[in-house]
Amino acid sequence: MELRQIYEYTVSGNAPKVKELTEQALAEGVAPGEIISKYLIPAMAEVGDRFERNEFYVPELLIAARAMQGALAILKPLLTDTDLKPAGKVVIGTVKGDLHDIGKNLVSMMLQGAGFEIVDLGVDVPPEKFVDAVKQSKADVVALSALLTTTMPSMKTTIDALQAAGLRERVKVVIGGAPVTQRYADEIGADGYAPDANSAVRRTRQLLGLA
Repeated sequence: MELRQIYEYTVSGNAPKVKELTEQALAEGVAPGEIISKYLIPAMAEVGDRFERNEFYVPELLIAARAMQGALAILKPLLTDTDLKPAGKVVIGTVKGDLHDIGKNLVSMMLQGAGFEIVDLGVDVPPEKFVDAVKQSKADVVALSALLTTTMPSMKTTIDALQAAGLRERVKVVIGGAPVTQRYADEIGADGYAPDANSAVRRTRQLLGLA
């Protein structure tokens, strides 16, 4: 089989084909880590680049990410500790009072596609839940999402809670969502701001010294 097709079908978002080719590659003895690092991660990087160039939009990002996730669901259980070291661990969630999850889900999928391990806390997440997740997972980054101006203060409350728990120095905090700005990120002491899913990946990589 032509392994490059895994890359091509991931970019085009053909989930059934990606799943079929991934299973075929495994049957032929290709290492799970090789499929992820050589084909899936580069495919999602290409999808992100096309998004930046306005060649792809949110629907294309979503279908590519779903195709990638289908392959990861097969590959992840087969990975050993030595196979593939994650780029970093990210705790992500929509802050307390906010039930919007499309943007958060897209960021989560794009980060996963870039090789990050994700702990997704869902929506309406109180500060203490972020704190507990950081403690348990030993995360490198906390990603906070808000779509309502009324829930933006929860971002600051969460950063304050991380500070109070003595965890603030250990993690980078990235924030995003429609009403959020770089100025607000600076005001509340976040490490980074991302206006969209692709910039969230780039900012996270920069903050961890991977860019």
